[in-house]
Amino acid sequence: MSAITLKKKKNFDPTQISAGSNVIINIFFWFYTAICVLPLLLIVGVSFSDERQVLINGYKLFPEKFSLAAYDFLLKDWKEVFQSYGVSLFVTIIGTVVALTIMALYAYPISRRDFKHRNFFSFFMFFTILFSGGLVPFYIMYSQILDLRNTMFVLMMPMFVQGFFVLVIRTFFSNSIPTELLESAKIDGAGEFRTFFSMVLPLSLPVLASVGLLCTLGYWNDWFLSLLFITDNETISIQFRMYEALLDIQYLSANSTAYSAILQANPNFSMPSETARMAMAIVGVGPIIFAYPFFQRFFIQGLTVGAVKG
Repeated sequence: MSAITLKKKKNFDPTQISAGSNVIINIFFWFYTAICVLPLLLIVGVSFSDERQVLINGYKLFPEKFSLAAYDFLLKDWKEVFQSYGVSLFVTIIGTVVALTIMALYAYPISRRDFKHRNFFSFFMFFTILFSGGLVPFYIMYSQILDLRNTMFVLMMPMFVQGFFVLVIRTFFSNSIPTELLESAKIDGAGEFRTFFSMVLPLSLPVLASVGLLCTLGYWNDWFLSLLFITDNETISIQFRMYEALLDIQYLSANSTAYSAILQANPNFSMPSETARMAMAIVGVGPIIFAYPFFQRFFIQGLTVGAVKG
């Protein structure tokens, strides 16, 4: 090897490549973030645009003519909208907490190798992923047998136990909770419930945060249960409220007679269509966007758990 080559290697600075790689990675993620954020900004911009300008010129990131007609149309009965928000918040928070508790309590025994019937209960849960009883038995059970119609409980109970999430939590318990830790807790005199709530759950924040976020999204975005079981106007979720508004828009757009009757009663009425759909997305996403920063803390902790071994 020549002296020139050795000199080049001695003068080689690895931080130069590292700095260049960081620039490329940062540019990529800035570009990726823009791709994710721009559609949301477009929805916000269109929702505050004038309906006629949108129909003529198409979607614009910045409104050519600012208008609140879409929000006036959706929030005309603002008391009912806020009531639906309250229903969705209650169902989402309580439903997520109860669902996580039940699924974790089911997953913990079947994750223990010393549990005699773990294979049977694991297969029992796995079977529910592959097969279901169907919509008609589902409706009969909750509406007639349990008689839970027009209650907030019927909006939570069907999603208390989900087989896929149970198996995910079980896998985490099996692979990430050391058996020696459970044995030491047993030697110290801790019972099963004490071990579960004091030792297993604090070490399982990553999987609980992941499943909790998915449960939160499932409860918040659900409108089908309201369609099936809710017939009054007091227990409707915000998503189903927006769904009804969308059906009203479609009906008025397809029925010129009904639209003409509304114009005769209210000559200043202007029915938004495209802008109302965008406003529905903004109203529907609501407080759920604040759930991501809350769960993000636990995701970051989950990335660092077990990173340093003593």
